[in-house]
Amino acid sequence: MKPTRLNLFITLLFCCVFSSFAQTTVSPWPESTNINKPWTRWWWMGSAVDKPNLKKSLIDFYKAGIGGVEITPIYGVKGEENNFIDYLSPKWMEMLDYTIHIADSLQMQVDMVLGTGWPYGGSQVTLPHAATKLIVQKYVLKKNETINKNITLENSKEKIPAELLYVVAYASDGKYVNLTDELKKNKINSNNKEIEGAPMALPNQAEPYKLNWKATKSDYTIYAVFSGKTGQQVKRAAPGGKGYTVDHYSKEAFNAYVVPFNTVFKGREGKIRAIFNDSFEVYGTDFTPNFFEEFKALRGYDLKKQLPILLNETDNETGNRIRSDYRQTIGDLLLHKFDESWTAWAHSKNFKTKLQAHGSPGNLIDLYASADIPECETFGSMPFDIPGFRREKEDIREGDADPVMLKFSSSAAHIAGKNLVSSETFTWLREHFKTALSQCKPEVEDLMLNGVNHVFLHGSTYSPERAAWPGWQFYASVNFNANNSIWQDAPALFSYIANCQSLLQEGKSDNEILLYWPIFDTWDKYHKGELFFQFKIHSLSEWLYETSFYDTTKTLIKKGYGVDFISDNFISEAKVINGKIILPGGSFKSLVIPSCKKMPLGTLQKLIELKKAGASIIFEGLPESVPGFNDYKKQEQQLQNLLASNKEQLKPTSDISKALENAQIYPETLVQTGLKFTRRTIHGEKIYYLVNHTPKTIDSFIPLQIANKEVIILDPLTREYGNAIVDKKTNTTLVKIKIEPGQSYFLKTENTPSQKKWNYYKPTANAIPLKGNWKITFDKGGPELPANARMSNLESWTKLSPQGEAFSGTATYTLDFENPNSKTDHWALNLGDVRESAKVWLNNEFIGSAWSVPYQLNLKKLKQGKNTLKIQVTNLSANRIRDKELKGEEWKIFYEINMVDKDYKKFDATKWSPTPSGLLGPVTITPLKQEN
Repeated sequence: MKPTRLNLFITLLFCCVFSSFAQTTVSPWPESTNINKPWTRWWWMGSAVDKPNLKKSLIDFYKAGIGGVEITPIYGVKGEENNFIDYLSPKWMEMLDYTIHIADSLQMQVDMVLGTGWPYGGSQVTLPHAATKLIVQKYVLKKNETINKNITLENSKEKIPAELLYVVAYASDGKYVNLTDELKKNKINSNNKEIEGAPMALPNQAEPYKLNWKATKSDYTIYAVFSGKTGQQVKRAAPGGKGYTVDHYSKEAFNAYVVPFNTVFKGREGKIRAIFNDSFEVYGTDFTPNFFEEFKALRGYDLKKQLPILLNETDNETGNRIRSDYRQTIGDLLLHKFDESWTAWAHSKNFKTKLQAHGSPGNLIDLYASADIPECETFGSMPFDIPGFRREKEDIREGDADPVMLKFSSSAAHIAGKNLVSSETFTWLREHFKTALSQCKPEVEDLMLNGVNHVFLHGSTYSPERAAWPGWQFYASVNFNANNSIWQDAPALFSYIANCQSLLQEGKSDNEILLYWPIFDTWDKYHKGELFFQFKIHSLSEWLYETSFYDTTKTLIKKGYGVDFISDNFISEAKVINGKIILPGGSFKSLVIPSCKKMPLGTLQKLIELKKAGASIIFEGLPESVPGFNDYKKQEQQLQNLLASNKEQLKPTSDISKALENAQIYPETLVQTGLKFTRRTIHGEKIYYLVNHTPKTIDSFIPLQIANKEVIILDPLTREYGNAIVDKKTNTTLVKIKIEPGQSYFLKTENTPSQKKWNYYKPTANAIPLKGNWKITFDKGGPELPANARMSNLESWTKLSPQGEAFSGTATYTLDFENPNSKTDHWALNLGDVRESAKVWLNNEFIGSAWSVPYQLNLKKLKQGKNTLKIQVTNLSANRIRDKELKGEEWKIFYEINMVDKDYKKFDATKWSPTPSGLLGPVTITPLKQEN
C-alpha cells in the first residue's frame, strides 16, 4: 500500500518529536576513556614482579577506575633478592610485554621511565658521558717567575679523575694568553721515569701534562680548566639500573644513553604510550666537556678570555652579565641537546614524552613545551578554609603547590598546542597511612584549576599477594593500592577526577592573556656566584616570590583573568591576525609585560612589531637594558633608541585592569564571590569549572562573561546535570547556583536549552538529628575484627575496645528512624564528621558515597513510618600500623632509604595517638523544597 500524505505527515511529525526527545536526553558528559581517568606511578620494587601478581594489580587498578600506569623500577625488598629482575634483561622485557598485554585487554595504557629511579642514568653511562662540572685550578706567577710543573688536579676531594681541557693565563694588565698549546705530555718509560713529549693534542687524564712557561713583563694568574665529574649516581636505582647520571647537556651523551633502549624496543615501537622524565634532580652539573665551544657559538664570544670575571666572587655588573650568559647557555644545551633530542628519539619509536621540567637550570616554559605532555608536581599539603577540612600540623609538611608555579607547565602546553597537562599528585600529602580521600579532593582541584587535566597518582607500589600487610611500601606517602584501607572508597575519588578531566580535556584552554616571564632578571642576579641555578619548586623564594612577574600574575588571577605565561622564544614565533596574538596553541587577546630590568633586544623588537600589527601589548614597565655581555653597550643603546622612537606606543600603564578594559578584555567577576575557576572553549561555547574553597555557601546569581546563553550545570561528584536558571544580559549571562564549601560544578554554555531543568533545593526547616541506638558491625580489615557493638552517642570506634583501637578497615552502622514529615519529598542527609569515607543505603537502596566535605547526600523521599539507614564507614590504616609497631612486628624491610616519616626522619608509629575512626556525626536530615 502506498503511503498517504497523512501517513507521511504523521511519520515526519513522529521523527521530529523523537529527534527533539532524543536531543533532550543526550548526556552532556563526554564518553569516558582511559585518558580521562587518573593514572598512577607504579613502583616496581627490585622489579621483583611476576605475571599472576601483575595481572591482579592491573585488574585492581581497572576496577577502581585507574586508566593507566607509569612503571618506575626502584630499589628492592630485603629477602626478595632471588626474585629481583635486572632492568631491561630478557626477563624484565617479558614482564613489560605481559603488563602491556594485560593493560590492553583492560583498555588501559602503559607509560614507563627511561631508566630506573631518577634522574636518567645507569650502567651504560661511561665517565665521558656522565654528569659533568667545571673545575678551575689557579696558579699565581710573579713577573719573570717560571712555572715548571705537572698540571694535575690537586683537590683531594675529587675522587674521579678530571680531564684537563685548557690552561690560560691572565696578566695583571689584562693581557690574555692561551697556554694550552704549551703543554707537554709526560709519558712514562719502562724505568718509570718521565719523558717530555709532544705538545698537547687530545686530553688524556692517564698521562699528565707539564707546563714550562715564564711570566714576562707582568704578573700572571694561570687558570687550569678541568672537566670534572659530579659522581652522582642514579637515585633509588633498581637492580640493573645503577650507574652514573648522564650528562644532560650533550647530544652525544644522550645518543649513547639510549643505545640499550634502541635494542630492547626494536619490534616494540608504539607498545607503550609515553616515556617519562622526572623533575631535574641532577645536582651541581654546571658543565659539559665541549661547553666553551658551545658557549662561543651561542653567545658570540670566547668565555676563556673572561674566566677571571666569571669566577670572581663579587657582585658586579660585568660578572653578573657573563654569569647570565653562562646560565642561559646551560639552559639552551639542556633544551636543544637533550630534551628535544629525547622527544625526537621517542617519536621515532612511536612513543610520546612526558616531562617534569621544574628544577631545571633553563627556561621552564620552553623545556616543558619540548615534551608532548608537560607535567608539574605537588609536594606536601596546602591549606584550605573549608569547614571540616582537617590539616593536623603533626601529620603534614607544608606544601609547594603555588598556583603560579603550577601554571608554568600548563602555560607551556597551552601556547605550544599540547592538550594534556599532567601532574605528579599527592606526594607527601600526609604522613604515611594518614591520608584521607577528603584531603585529596581540594588538592587535586587546585591542580585542575591551574590547567592540569591528566592526573597521575603518586603513587602505587606493586605488592605481591605473598607480602604480609601492609605489603611493599614506597618511602614517600601516599600508597594507592588494595593494601591501603582508603582503597575501599578510592573509586569515588577516581570517578570524580575522571568526570572532571573528561570536560577539562574538551576543546582548548580559554585563557585570554599572555604574561611575559622575564627570566633574565633572575639569571642576571649574583646568586652567590653560582653558575648552576635551578628553578625548583622547593626554593620559590629564590626566583619567583617578590618579583613583578609573580605579583602581576597573582593580581590578574585575583581579578578574574585567565593567564598563561610566555617566554622569549615563543614571543619570537608569535603572529597577529585580526588583532589577536597567534601561537601554535591558539590565539590570545593581549600580552602583558611586567616590570623588568633586562630584556633581549630581539624580544623588544618583536613586541613593537606585534603592537604595530594591531596586537594588544601592555607594558607595566619598560626594560632598562639587554641581558648578557657580548657587545651589550651597543645593544643597550639600540634598545634605548627603540624605546625613545616608540615612546607613545610603549607607554607603561599604572592600571592593568583599565588597560585590559581598553583592549575590551574583561575579567570573570564571579571571583568576587570567592569562587575559583578555569575556563575552556569548545565549538564557540564555554566550559567553566567552579570550585568553592571558601568557608561560606555561595547561593546567588553569578555572572559569566558571555552574553545571552543557556547554561547546563554538571556535578562531577554525582554526574547529575540540568539546565540552570539564567538571566541573560547584554554582555553577561547570570547563572543561579548554590555551591557549598568543598563543592564544585561545571557550567557549559549553549544557545537553547537541551536538558532537563537543574534541581534547586532550599531547606524548609532546621536540620533534624537522627538519634537512636546505632548498631555497629565490623565487616573487614585487621589485625582482627572487633566485636559488634551498639552506640547511642556517636564517637570514635577506637574507644570501644583494644581491638577497636587497633582496627583499620570497614564497619557498618545501622539505624532505624521514623519519618519526621511524610509530606516532605526531598531530604538532605548530612553525616557530620566521617573518619574517613562512607557508603550509604536507605531502606536497602544504595544512595551514594560520601567521602569528602561536605559529607552529605540527597535522600529524596522517605517511607512513611520506619526507615532504615545503613552507613558503611572505612577508616585510615594508621591505627593498624601503630598497633603493629607497638607489638614490635617488623615490616620496614626495604633497601636504600627503607621507610622515613614526612620529615625524612626514622618512621615511628609508636609515637602516634590513636586516630579517630568511624562515624562521629552528628548525623542529621534536613527537609528540602524544590525551588523550580
